[in-house]
Amino acid sequence: MIKRQLQDIIEKKLFQKKAIVLIGARQVGKSTLFQTIVDGNDKKTLFLDCDDPEVRETLTNANTTELKLLIADNNIVFIDEAQRVENIGLTLKIITDRFPECQLLVTGSSAFDLSNNINEPLTGRKYEYNLFPISTNELLKSNGLLFVKQSLESRLIYGSYPDVLTNQQNAKELLMNLSSSYLYKDILKIENIRKPELLDKLLVALALQVGSEVSYNEVGQTIGTDSKTVEKYIGLLERCFVIFRLNAFSRNVRTELKKSKKIFFYDNGIRNAIIQNFSPLALRNDKGALWENFFISERIKRNHYSGCFARVYFWRTSEKQEIDYIEEENGKFRIFELKASPSKGKTAFPSTFTNNYNIEQSVVITPDNYIEYLI
Repeated sequence: MIKRQLQDIIEKKLFQKKAIVLIGARQVGKSTLFQTIVDGNDKKTLFLDCDDPEVRETLTNANTTELKLLIADNNIVFIDEAQRVENIGLTLKIITDRFPECQLLVTGSSAFDLSNNINEPLTGRKYEYNLFPISTNELLKSNGLLFVKQSLESRLIYGSYPDVLTNQQNAKELLMNLSSSYLYKDILKIENIRKPELLDKLLVALALQVGSEVSYNEVGQTIGTDSKTVEKYIGLLERCFVIFRLNAFSRNVRTELKKSKKIFFYDNGIRNAIIQNFSPLALRNDKGALWENFFISERIKRNHYSGCFARVYFWRTSEKQEIDYIEEENGKFRIFELKASPSKGKTAFPSTFTNNYNIEQSVVITPDNYIEYLI
């Protein structure tokens, strides 16, 4: 059992008269985390699984009297897959307001639906956290440094979903099942997407361009649609925690590219499953892209769990000077160059950037030193 970093954070927030909402992709361990917290507590708990039609019907537009009968003498109400319930935000608001001594725990797989339904009703009434696939720091604390070092190549190829890490012998099958629409089936349902094959083509196109700048027009031409549809689908995939965008940083230098963007996957295993390539690193020509995707996604996890609110970018000029990954926080910059080969660890950062901005830290990240920047 790998202890999740959010466990201690959430346990400190219990019984503060606010709902605790946990969102993230399917199968990242949201239900398991809440169940672990509940099991470690001596409070009486009501578990409501919103995959159950009867539960959905009960929670849809429920009034105070019905909720009082439902909650009864339970101290914790754990609502799983809340995005399945229509108008769930109003129901959660009633529970939070009318039953303040009761701790509400809510999970949801689809941020785009869950957040839209709860943000306004629960303003000022919730703590909200994102849960990602297992982080390097979580793996280090649970399994030790040697395991983290030994499992690096496996994580670059198969990723860090909990089931994948604990069932390595079935990793390919698990990832193929996850990536075959299960991960984003809520998009297909809620957005009424009539051409799911277009979504599949888009994911393949994005997976093949990890680490490269992405043009919506070019992607649209490749998969047979327009740039607006590409942008819409990318937004939906982001809100389902499949991918995330890194925008180009631009401020002072005339030659900086302003509108460029790169797209990364939250998990290397999902990316590799989409292109159906689980070959070992020695046989791959995308080793650099895998390393870049891995470190940036791990750094995103690290920042979220540690409460770091840095803005993140990449940087490039029309003269092809570039920096792989940038964090801006409190007017200072941390800049990272990502090298998959330790032998390429000595790199000079462009003076065009370092002379124009307040640099707090500049590091070349390789497999030899990456761990210290993810804990």
